[in-house]
Formats: sequence, structure tokens, C-alpha cells
Amino acid sequence: MFAAHRTSMEGRIMRIGIIGAGNIGGALVRGLVPLGHDVQVANSRGPQTLQELASETGASAVTVQDAVRDKDLIVVTIPQAKVESLPAGLFADVPADVVVVDTGNYYPRERDGRIAAIEDGAVESDWVQDRIGHPVVKAFNNIFAAHLQDKGQPQGADGRIALPIAGDDADAKKVVQELVDALGFDPVDAGTIADSWRQQPGTPVYTTDLDVAGVRAALADAPRERPEAFTATPDSPGTYSDPR
Repeated sequence: MFAAHRTSMEGRIMRIGIIGAGNIGGALVRGLVPLGHDVQVANSRGPQTLQELASETGASAVTVQDAVRDKDLIVVTIPQAKVESLPAGLFADVPADVVVVDTGNYYPRERDGRIAAIEDGAVESDWVQDRIGHPVVKAFNNIFAAHLQDKGQPQGADGRIALPIAGDDADAKKVVQELVDALGFDPVDAGTIADSWRQQPGTPVYTTDLDVAGVRAALADAPRERPEAFTATPDSPGTYSDPR
């Protein structure tokens, strides 16, 4: 179970909308509600399909449109290819100072198929913010959902897992850094969105549960070229059990 590690977020209650109730989205719902935040969660199938999660956690199941309305922070945690299927203009009325977190990863062979811009070198989260028309902060993409849910520890604990956070707005990153800390992980500034390729799938920091020093070293050591296993083929996509 998630433990509520109240640190610098103490007393700072946010209205949070989460688009996507898969593994990472569900883990974040289970972690953020105990911290006292007002959490609303949405998916593409409608709030009626999220009643079990809502009952379990105390979050509210809402439409995608309501998940972005009157929020302090929004999390987009859906398959990369589904970003283009979000309702047109979804973020048009979201104020510029609302923090939007992108947790996504591009899995062309298992799930997403070929996205030409990313195959041509676009950074995954840069592609996302271009599609939604709102700046994003890249976070929570390099950790297994079960570890996000179960492995948070208090500040100063030996072996506390660190998570990289990339973004172009210092204030937005600070909000996410505080949230990461409150969830039980050490935040590491990973630079700008242009730098966020360093935490994409196949890099040294991806799903390796490193501490602060390890994350910084892994980010510095990341090769710019996308690993072959994370590039599309003419047969993409397959499935997770049969990637193509």
C-alpha cells in the first residue's frame, strides 16, 4: 500500500485531474488521495467504468472534460498513440499556469505503432505538448507502476528511489518535485523537455530504481540514439507478448 509521506506538500491541497486509469494512473490515484488532494480521474470509456477505483480510493470518477476543468494540476497518463485521440481543444481553456504532467512512453512495437515524428527524432514529451497545446512536465514515466505504488519511503531513508523530472518552467517543476517527494521519492531535476529523452524507454534511468546519485549519473550517460527495440518496424504494432 502507498504510505502518505507528508513533507513539503503538508497543508497544500491541490485539485488534481488524472486522464488515464491504467497502471500508472491507478497508482497515482492511490497515492494522491491519502495525501489529502482532491483527485478526479477520467478515462476514454466514461466515469461509469471507474466506479470500482473511485469506491476503493475516494477519488471522483469524471469525464475527460471535467478532469481538466478548474484544476491546479493535470496528469496525462495514456498510451502515447492515444494522445491524438483526446477531444479537440481539450486544453484550450486550461490556464497557462496549470501544471500538466506527462507520464507517457512510446512503445511502437508493443502498443503504439509508428509515430513518424518520434521516429524522426522528436522528443516524446515535446510531441505530447505540441499535440495538446499546453506545456508539460515529464515525470513518473521511468518507474514500474507497482514500485510507484509500493516503494515510496520517507525523506532520508536509505535506498530511497529517485525520479527524474524534466520541464521548461521552473515553478511547474517545483510543484511536481514536491509531489514526488510527498509520494515517497527523491526528485531529480532532469533539465528541460528537450532533455527529457534522457529518461525515455531504453535509457539507463528507465525502470532501474536508482537513488539520486544513480539517477544523475544515468541521465548523464544516456545515449541520444533511440534503442532499436523502441523503434517501429513495418509490422508494428504487435502486443506486449508479441512485439513487432
